[in-house]
Amino acid sequence: MSQKEQKSIGIHELYGSDPDNADLKLWGRKTDTLTRRGFLRNSGLSALSAAIGASIPFARFMPAGLIPAAFADSTQPFKLEGKDGLTILNDHPINAETPAHLLDDKITPASRLFVRNNGIPPEVKDTSNWQLEIGGESCERPQSFSIEELKSKFKHYTYQLQLECGGNGRSEYNPPAKGNQWTTGAVGCPEWTGVRLRDVLKHCGVKDDAVYIGYYSADKHLSGDPSKNPISRGVPMHKANEDETLIAWAMNGEDIPQLHGYPLRLICSGWPASASGKWLKKLVIRNKVHDGAKMTGTAYRVPCKPVKPGQAVADEDMCIIESMPVKSLITYPKSGVIHEQTKKLSVRGHAWAGDLQVKEVFVSIDFGATWSKATLEKPKNRLAWQHWNSTIELPETGYYEIWARAVDEQGKSQPMVLPGWNPKGYLNNACHRIAVKVV
Repeated sequence: MSQKEQKSIGIHELYGSDPDNADLKLWGRKTDTLTRRGFLRNSGLSALSAAIGASIPFARFMPAGLIPAAFADSTQPFKLEGKDGLTILNDHPINAETPAHLLDDKITPASRLFVRNNGIPPEVKDTSNWQLEIGGESCERPQSFSIEELKSKFKHYTYQLQLECGGNGRSEYNPPAKGNQWTTGAVGCPEWTGVRLRDVLKHCGVKDDAVYIGYYSADKHLSGDPSKNPISRGVPMHKANEDETLIAWAMNGEDIPQLHGYPLRLICSGWPASASGKWLKKLVIRNKVHDGAKMTGTAYRVPCKPVKPGQAVADEDMCIIESMPVKSLITYPKSGVIHEQTKKLSVRGHAWAGDLQVKEVFVSIDFGATWSKATLEKPKNRLAWQHWNSTIELPETGYYEIWARAVDEQGKSQPMVLPGWNPKGYLNNACHRIAVKVV
């Protein structure tokens, strides 16, 4: 092959096709198949250290086929009104995620909340005629409410509630899964104000055969076909009846921003954020599992039983995602920071666990060989993320990776490597890691 014919590929593509061979090609790092460690000798260690710009004190613990965190973030920021610093993944529809270091606020501001759209958002200027319809086979008294009627008829509640896209972390799966290639930033935890969904459903009457609710929104299908819904998902009645499941009109004490569902949206925290429908126009009480758009087939479903990577899975063997898995995020410092060895390093972030509470968070500086316990705060309320922090001593100069690992109240831990592969790339809760250069 001539020089002109040679094709250049990125580091993610190289590692995605054959991580062990990528190690060998780039750094001369050979894999020990028993321990899954990558052994760097002389020139290989020198090559990797030179590329990073520092020695690697714990190189002997570095897993084989691992892209160093220093190289792992290949995204670039873009401009979206009111969302400076977010990273675009798609512009039709608009989908954008938040770099981890911009999620450092305990309560996520509107400017830092990720954007996940399935269709074309409506342009809502006048809400005086906005109506929320309640109906369905299992609704005894179908009726509609204006926003003012919702506010006047039912008690208001405010909770801090986390939302995470079911595909957050999809970009790390191999074989690659189709869809927005989220890294770590499709998550946030603002405060939401509204009325409890169960209060509204009770007012309208729920028949004994009710098993599910479903939502319909005002956004338009990308095709422009008015007969199609871009998304219409739902949750079982037990989730709909939780205290924290809201019909919300405010986020962080102000009207919900246009991109996030103004003037009304559903909030079903702890489950994939797709269950929290935006631009809410209709809710149906169903006597069966809701069958709206992106409730069937493979959408927001994973194999009911583990499968090997790349395996085709029949629709009937896919199960609906419910509570999200335990996860954590390092929000400070920013990956790639340069730190003085004589000073201790402060590290902090958030942790969450779907419907559950996080019990413990641990951090590692030696690629998971050893772990130290971080200080973990209680959540502000159920289904809010929890803040953690740790102070770390780094023993010598060089390149380090800080890893974070959360454990939920049932004892389930984040995995150090990618969890079970699935065709749509959902539920990646592998440990988050950042790069630190110590001088």
